[in-house]
Order: sequence, then C-alpha cells, then structure tokens
Amino acid sequence: MTDRMSAVHLVNRPVGFPEATDFAFVDAPIPAVEPGTALVENLYLSVDPYMRQLMDEVWALGTPGEGRAIGRVVASDAPGLEAGDLVRHRNAWRTHALVRPEEVTVLRPHPGVPLSAHLGHLGNGTGLTAYVGLKRIAGLKRGETVFITAAAGGVGSAAGQIARVLGAERVIGSAGSPAKVRHLIDDLGFDAAFDYHDGPVAEQLAKAAPEGVDVCVEGVGGEHLEGAIANLREFGRIAWCGAISGYHGESQPVRNLALVQAQSARLEGYMVRHHLDAQDEMEALLVPRIRSGEVVADETVTEGFEHTVEAFLGMLRGENLGKSLVHLHHA
Repeated sequence: MTDRMSAVHLVNRPVGFPEATDFAFVDAPIPAVEPGTALVENLYLSVDPYMRQLMDEVWALGTPGEGRAIGRVVASDAPGLEAGDLVRHRNAWRTHALVRPEEVTVLRPHPGVPLSAHLGHLGNGTGLTAYVGLKRIAGLKRGETVFITAAAGGVGSAAGQIARVLGAERVIGSAGSPAKVRHLIDDLGFDAAFDYHDGPVAEQLAKAAPEGVDVCVEGVGGEHLEGAIANLREFGRIAWCGAISGYHGESQPVRNLALVQAQSARLEGYMVRHHLDAQDEMEALLVPRIRSGEVVADETVTEGFEHTVEAFLGMLRGENLGKSLVHLHHA
C-alpha cells in the first residue's frame, strides 16, 4: 500500500453550474490509525445530485467533500472492525479515510451481486430512497399507475423497477434524451417514457397516462412536480425526495398546489436517513431479483480517482445512466 493519499477539495463556491476549477486534487500522507479508528482504502465513490446543494454553504472550503463510499479496512484499532472488512461510509472524495465504528456499515456481500450495488440499488441513498418512497411514503398498491421523474438516474432507475416488483400496473418515466427514453423502455421495463425537452411535462404525462397517475416518486421539482400534480388521480400520492431543477439557483415555482387539496391527494417530502430501518426488507426484496436479472443494477462507472470531478460534472449534465460511481485503482 502506498503511504500517500489523494483527496478532492472544494476550493470555490460554485456560482450556477460548477466548474472543474472549483475543485483541486490534494495529496497528503495517509493518516495513522489512532485508538478507536480504522483506516479504509476506498474502492467505490458515489457522485450524486444532492452534493451540488451542499457546496453552497455546508461543505467547508479546502477540505474533501462528503459522500457515500465503499472501502476495505486496511488497518484497525477499533472494536468491531478488522482488516479486510468491506464497509460503507460517508467519507468519499478521497482515496483513504479514517473512520470510527459508528460511522460505517460493515457489508456482507451477497454472492452473485456486484459490490457496487451497495451504493446503487442496495444503497441507502439510491435503492432505499426509491423503496421507501414507493412503499412507506406513497403506499403503492398493486394495479396502480406510477410516474418516476429523472427516471434514468440512480434513484429513478431503481424506483421504476421496484414499482414493477411491488405490483404497479403501469410505470412511466421522464428522462433527458431520446437515448435515455429508449433505455427506460427497452432495458429497464418501463411501459412508457418521454423526453422532457419535447414539451410541457404535464402534457406529455397526460398522453402517457390518460387516466391519471396514482403514485409519483419525484426528485426534480419545478415543472416536473407541477406536471405530476396536474395528472394525479383522486387520492394520489407524491413521494418527494429532491429538487434537482433548483440545485444551480434556477428553482421554478409550482403553481398548482391547490390541486393536491382538490384531489384529496398527498404530497410528502422525506429524507432516507429517517428510514434506515427499512434496509433489510429492501435487500430481501431486491437481492434475489438482482441475481436473477429481473432487476437490472443500472450504473455508470468512471474508472480512476483522478476522474472524480469529471464524473460529478458529467452526472450533473445528465451524461450517466443509472447510478454514477467512481471506481478507484490502487498501486
């Protein structure tokens, strides 16, 4: 193992869409293990839309960013963590991290399931977010029609497939290009999908679901949320997990909230951190279906830590299919 580590620091507060110059790669000695800590060599890093929000105020300049990662323990002086353990934690944007036992989840990989799935369909920021939105927040029932926004992204690609497993009659998705629309239908089993650049979301959704929508997993906000509300059936439910459209300071108003009341519908926001106890039941549902191929572990993997910033910016531009990950290589 090398005695040096590398990290990506935020060095400027982005104005609008981030630029590569807002980040810097910084090398430093690998930190020594102290009592109660373990040293983790990261294997996979997740790059996600929510990180753009954190860059405005939360992330400190001149330090590595926060994010989910999978790594292997290489040295430990912490109870419950041993060299060789695979762990999931939140110290991404770096090749190595010192962690404490309470900061990590020790992974027990499932045979036949790729390790990267523990950040994707089995990850609490992706698959669990989708599962909780459908199962706990929206209470999806068999035979219902579901609309998934940003359906070709990490959460969306998981939500569409989970909706089918849970018994949805019809699954519709929005995406940002004709290629992504084809991917949703041909590869992920959506019944219909549309490119939101082709016209108003509300109008395109009405064509795809002429009888209305029962459930929506919504992560875009703005016109997408407005379009979902416009097409809700009576007693429809929207599980609201994000607002990507406003992450660069361009938020759009939602002008038809009164329809939620008029339709006796429900719009509920949620954070997955309040539902971590659903992890085991989500894995019990998905693991055998990932093994069998019924659920596709959809992901875009960028090779090499040195391309982390490129992967992040590409994800924000919508260049990924499914979950966006960085795979690290070590000497």
